[in-house]
Amino acid sequence: MAKEIIQVKNLKVHYPIRSGFWNRITDYVRAVDDVSITINEGETYGLIGESGSGKSTTGKAIVGVEKVTGGHIFYKGVDITKSRNRRKLNYNKDVQMIFQDSLSSLNPRKRIEDIIAEPIRNFENLTTDQERDRVQELLDIVGMPSDSIYKYPHEFSGGQRQRIGVARAVATNPRLVVADEPTSALDLSVQAQVLNFMKHIQQQYNIAYLFISHDLGVVKHMSENLAIMHRGRLVEIGSREDIYNHPVHIYTKRLLSAIPQVDVEHREEHKKHREKVEQEFQNDQSKWYDKDGRVYPLQQVSGRHWVALPKEEVEQEQMNEKGED
Repeated sequence: MAKEIIQVKNLKVHYPIRSGFWNRITDYVRAVDDVSITINEGETYGLIGESGSGKSTTGKAIVGVEKVTGGHIFYKGVDITKSRNRRKLNYNKDVQMIFQDSLSSLNPRKRIEDIIAEPIRNFENLTTDQERDRVQELLDIVGMPSDSIYKYPHEFSGGQRQRIGVARAVATNPRLVVADEPTSALDLSVQAQVLNFMKHIQQQYNIAYLFISHDLGVVKHMSENLAIMHRGRLVEIGSREDIYNHPVHIYTKRLLSAIPQVDVEHREEHKKHREKVEQEFQNDQSKWYDKDGRVYPLQQVSGRHWVALPKEEVEQEQMNEKGED
């Protein structure tokens, strides 16, 4: 049985909206609203959604760089939303992050040796030679030449910088790495390289990934379990098989229909399918969202498959799932 590493329960990250003469709080932007996920040791868990859906905020809240409004994040059974618990468990060593913008996440004034060595210095007491050997080892793992340690971030391409970011993230031998759109700014061939290095490192060190992306095509090759996020809430959770072969929520279907197809002979069929899904999304909002436009609570439709639906729709979807089986 898979061992649980992180459990997120009813996570909320709300930002106050102030207005009026006295600048009082009149409402909130619910960037993350009641999100619950569980990540197991050594697995890649996909969190997918469009820009503004709240997926990156969720990742930052898990790492601890975003303030949590409500809910809990459990690591080793301990609530790490309390800073004293994070320090006690060495949480900042065990949970690292790969950022979307590789250039801005690397200090332009520091050489690569110092950038990768920084987290090592924070948590380990190595000699100068041991530290350099460790940096060289990490660069070898991500396929970077040994002379990279003397260079600065601007001397590398986007793909190389992202690989350096991966090396820095795994420098402390973490248990979980939150990868926030790690390949979105890269060419397809470079994307494949970075993803392959991430998989190699995962197998070597048994690291769990929370893989955050807007691209269901990329996530398919990385994740065993997925959660689809929209308007700050989860609209669908399931295994790779559930999401790609038996999607239920219209937003999930919309994301799937947007995956580029290389099948030229059936181009018109794909186009008609996209248009049909888009029309259903625009015309049947009341079926998928409440009167305030918010996502419904998740309902279980099969074993690990949960979908945001009104309760009266659940029985029908359960019958559909059984029929497909």
